[in-house]
Amino acid sequence: QVQLVESGGGSVQAGGSLRLSCAASGTTDGPYCMAWFRQAPGKEREGVAVIDRLGTTTSYADSVKGRFTISKDNTKNTLYLQMTSLKPEDTAMYYCAAGGGPFRIVTSLSPTDFGYWGQGTQVTVSS
Repeated sequence: QVQLVESGGGSVQAGGSLRLSCAASGTTDGPYCMAWFRQAPGKEREGVAVIDRLGTTTSYADSVKGRFTISKDNTKNTLYLQMTSLKPEDTAMYYCAAGGGPFRIVTSLSPTDFGYWGQGTQVTVSS
């Protein structure tokens, strides 16, 4: 079993930055494909960024491309999302996810592709 715990969320002014972390613990069978999703009130959960098992291939939603960077440190079993130039529309609950399935680009990503989820961390961007 794998447990995921997000941290780093908070409130920030538009244009600011936040760095989210997702720490994985428990028994694993090696590196996982991991992703960040977000969900705003009244909206569906959407994929933000995804990274393959080795951390060499990434994909981003168009809405965050150029502003967010996903990375992972397999030695530390930690996933990161560096968010810059934050906008009010980035406000959402952010979830990290891990799965043993194949890498998919964000446009093809589905929450069902991931079997492990964190509880989420809130990001609020004010104008």
